[in-house]
Amino acid sequence: MNRLFVAYKPSGIGSNQFLSKLKRKYNNKKAGFTGTLDPFAKGVLIIGMGSHTKLFRFLDKTPKTYRATLWLGANSDSLDTEMIENVDILDEIPHAKIVEVIKSLEGELEYEPPIFSAKQINGKRAYDLARAGIEFTLNKINSTIYESKLINYSHPFITFEATVSEGTYIRSLGRIIANRLGIKHGSLSALERLNEGKFKYENEKELDIKESLNIPLNRYLGDIDNLKYGRVLALENLEIQKEGYYWLDNGDNISIINIQDKKVKYELGRIYTC
Repeated sequence: MNRLFVAYKPSGIGSNQFLSKLKRKYNNKKAGFTGTLDPFAKGVLIIGMGSHTKLFRFLDKTPKTYRATLWLGANSDSLDTEMIENVDILDEIPHAKIVEVIKSLEGELEYEPPIFSAKQINGKRAYDLARAGIEFTLNKINSTIYESKLINYSHPFITFEATVSEGTYIRSLGRIIANRLGIKHGSLSALERLNEGKFKYENEKELDIKESLNIPLNRYLGDIDNLKYGRVLALENLEIQKEGYYWLDNGDNISIINIQDKKVKYELGRIYTC
């Protein structure tokens, strides 16, 4: 069974474990997801089943929006509640100052990713090295923060939303907010992904793949049997002949092609829509 939908992963369970539950629910052994969420986090997870697992890189998955709650004064190497060592007692902060700091995140941002992350260090995951007590340094990364706003402040907890580019570490944003407020420590007590691009949770409603792709539709003007049987396609028989990825509508299925060096290559053959 081919299926593409948005699921909602609860906190306290890994993405792979959650996927196993969905496989059993839909009685489908072939399934995958894009945009891993840590066990600590909850929210939107795009699921593909059957041949639809091949479509992930052609989906419009950015920008992503997250809602997070920052615990001011909470000291944790993981920058969340998993490894809290101590909590500093702090005075309340003026509401206007918090709004100002959160808005200051917007734009291009260079920062250090969390040491408890999936970043690779000489072939090993950073979180494995961190758990083993091995010291290391991660290179700074760049993210685009399209929008950031305060949702609620109930001292010492700040809830904020951020719409960001792919690969942004929201735990690091929490640390930056705390530091810009003049506070040494801050860790997330909650993290939720609200959307990935235009994909939001709608009770696991099946998505129309023809409306979900982030590549343009092209039209094949030659013999339709060439598409039906996966034959070589001539460039002159395509409506759009510029280089790039396109999808072709074959009725009950689609094909994804790549035009390069004046040649047409099937990137994905017939992908049935149901």
